[in-house]
Amino acid sequence: MTDGLDIDGVSKRYGEVFALRDMTFDVRAGELYGFVGSNGAGKTTAMRVILGVLAPDVGEVRWAGRPLTMSTRRRIGYMPEERGLYPRMSVGSQLTYLARLHGMSAAAAKASADRWLERLGVAARRDDEVQKLSLGNQQRVQLAASLVHDPRILVLDEPFSGLDPVAVDVMSEVLREKAAEGIPVMFSSHQLDLVERLCDRVGIVRSGRMVAIGTVDELRATGARRILVDAPRADTGWADDLAGVRVVSRDETRTVVELDNGTDDQTVLRAALATGPVREFGQRRPSLTELFRHVVSEDVTAAEGSRA
Repeated sequence: MTDGLDIDGVSKRYGEVFALRDMTFDVRAGELYGFVGSNGAGKTTAMRVILGVLAPDVGEVRWAGRPLTMSTRRRIGYMPEERGLYPRMSVGSQLTYLARLHGMSAAAAKASADRWLERLGVAARRDDEVQKLSLGNQQRVQLAASLVHDPRILVLDEPFSGLDPVAVDVMSEVLREKAAEGIPVMFSSHQLDLVERLCDRVGIVRSGRMVAIGTVDELRATGARRILVDAPRADTGWADDLAGVRVVSRDETRTVVELDNGTDDQTVLRAALATGPVREFGQRRPSLTELFRHVVSEDVTAAEGSRA
């Protein structure tokens, strides 16, 4: 099994603007780690610091407890958001070339390129120029480029962007396989349903800071208390005037309410029963998407407050 990746107290500033502020987290061996945040939150900057493309002002990146060097960074498989393939070079030649740059022999590089093209379903396009491929197939080739040199760390920036459902399934399976080999796999994505489904842990970034880390269940448990009530005879506004209760959504007979701290959920149950039968009453944890929106709204509120 390989070792984990540690990002420890990393900060990066451009003039008066902080791209990263004391960014600290780890990606464990054999873990799928989701790295999420709004555009401009600092995700790509953090990835570039890990790769050594950017030098942090302070802080350190370590692998297996030791600072990353040029040699160890060659063991990283990176998939940039701004895809980095040569458009007029054939797919097979390009992957073989990239593998050779990472130190593989010509024979091993060609064998690895062929294996990943087959695995990712683009072997038939081996001799085509990259620019002639569809966006989805370019994405598959870009993933192959990040894997062809047998990396021991994977850092992927928006790997699912532009993929059709079949390609999403293929890429998801590959990432699970690499994690099962003990490789730390870190990827960013705005497709939070995928992050929720795939990842062992998730880190939420806001304004260059890591503001929440945990498993999806742990993060969902930190959200505000929500109750789902199915009251078929209730009027539309039956919960609108309850103290300490905010209606989040309504769907035919089902209502989701959010409770302030200290509000007794039995208050909601009594109000629902007063309207007639209650077919369902139980806690509803927020999805990762809802948690993310809550974090972003906090950021917007804080920014508006600072301008007031």
